[in-house]
Amino acid sequence: MSKHPVRPFLVSKDESGLFRLTVRETRYNSQGYPLVTATLQAETFKTASAAKVHARDHFGAEVGDYAAK
Repeated sequence: MSKHPVRPFLVSKDESGLFRLTVRETRYNSQGYPLVTATLQAETFKTASAAKVHARDHFGAEVGDYAAK
């Protein structure tokens, strides 16, 4: 089990150079083991900042909720 919680938003760069946003949801089973569901969003963005603004506006993301890959 990971000691560090998974950040709910992942901003990554794809092979074509555009940025993609993945929304991750963490649930815990009855033994306290984290189960993470990741959903890649259909939108693409020219910059990582644009992806973060989209996450803030549509999903209520806050500073520190982002991970980069």
